[in-house]
Amino acid sequence: MQSESNFIKNRIKAVTYAFKGFWILITSEHSIITQLIIGFIMTILGFIMKISATEWMFQFFAIGLVLVAEALNTAIEKMADFIHPEYHKKIGTIKDIGAGAAFFAALIAIIIGFIIYIPKFI
Repeated sequence: MQSESNFIKNRIKAVTYAFKGFWILITSEHSIITQLIIGFIMTILGFIMKISATEWMFQFFAIGLVLVAEALNTAIEKMADFIHPEYHKKIGTIKDIGAGAAFFAALIAIIIGFIIYIPKFI
């Protein structure tokens, strides 16, 4: 019974830590805030354009992909800055790769957006 109790307490702690990280991201990280605003605008556009259920799934997948990539990039940058606060070429490369991953996710989201919305305007 003790192990079940510890499991539940640990899950509650994990959710608490996750919510804390989520809150930090949405209240202080400009890249995340920007992407949330874009996601909100695209959600409004989805309602206006009456996109299909499948299009909604792809749109929310794209928004989530970008937000996750931006969050992971932020974590990489914070960790790199903590480990090596001064400029270092290798740390710079690591941070550039993280930013590249977020950029790649954004490109995929833009392509998904074009696939969904361009036919609605033609």
